[in-house]
Amino acid sequence: MPKAKRLSGLGVELSREAKRRLEWVDWYRAHGRNARKTCRHFSISPDTFYRWLRRYDPNDLTSLEDRSRRPKVVRRPTWSPELAEAVVEMRERYPRWGKDKLVVLLRAAGWAVSTSMVGRVLKRAKQTGALREPPAVGISARKRSRIRPYAVRKPKEYRATGPGDLVEVDTLDVRPLPGVVLKHYTGRDLASRWDVVGVYTRATATTATRFLDQLIDRMPFKVRAIQVDGGSEFAAEFERECERRGVRLFVLPTRSPKLNGHVERAQRTHTEEFYEIYDGDLQVGPLNRALRQWEQVYNTVRPHQSLGYLTPSEYLKRTVLSSERR
Repeated sequence: MPKAKRLSGLGVELSREAKRRLEWVDWYRAHGRNARKTCRHFSISPDTFYRWLRRYDPNDLTSLEDRSRRPKVVRRPTWSPELAEAVVEMRERYPRWGKDKLVVLLRAAGWAVSTSMVGRVLKRAKQTGALREPPAVGISARKRSRIRPYAVRKPKEYRATGPGDLVEVDTLDVRPLPGVVLKHYTGRDLASRWDVVGVYTRATATTATRFLDQLIDRMPFKVRAIQVDGGSEFAAEFERECERRGVRLFVLPTRSPKLNGHVERAQRTHTEEFYEIYDGDLQVGPLNRALRQWEQVYNTVRPHQSLGYLTPSEYLKRTVLSSERR
């Protein structure tokens, strides 16, 4: 009996996939029940054909439909509503931080929780709508391109072994509105990952010198050397101020941003975790006040994977204690 007439007579409406499998079975039965020949004819594997042949019930053609793979027993949440609420609240406070960082803060708050459980709580909260990721506000922050003049790189024998031995400084273009470009400065200490940040309307030797003053004032240790690229803002007045303060100044060779990799990575972090979710006033004054608050969070609250999930502040305290014990 033709397949279409048989289905019509049974009042069965099969899916396209089930009809294709029924065609396999019909062809197999009409050609001497030769499975290998059937597989070659339809270009299917023997495992696939035998699996559907075993399922096939001539009295119930819906046996050729796909079956749900949902487990019969679904694991129920093993965490308390209070823990779920704490995880969601922490994530909403720091929306760009993942489970690895959040678990450090939750444990510090007294919760006995594993990293994997925090991940499961976050996943379920998103599925149920209890947690919604903040939409990106559309601020574009990217590294500005410039031609850097030839300069002598940091001496090979110079080693940064402790806080303040080398601070990398770099600038970033921040575009909050069409046609508006602000200049973001970041200074990162290589040893402690302590960051100082600020934003200005322009990147000039004057603003770079003002940022240098803030950098030295807000770093909780003596800055011995600074490394910059060949941008014009890091010449003239900026260079003279470094010399006056007795701070060594290293300038990268042209087209070598990888040699300033620590601060380049910091710029990405500040872009993703601050600028992309910032929804406040875009004037330089209010923006700098918000950046100071973020700087405080970054240095004293945010766990850093490169520091074994310590904050820069905690790392510095341990470094001081370790040196005192010696």
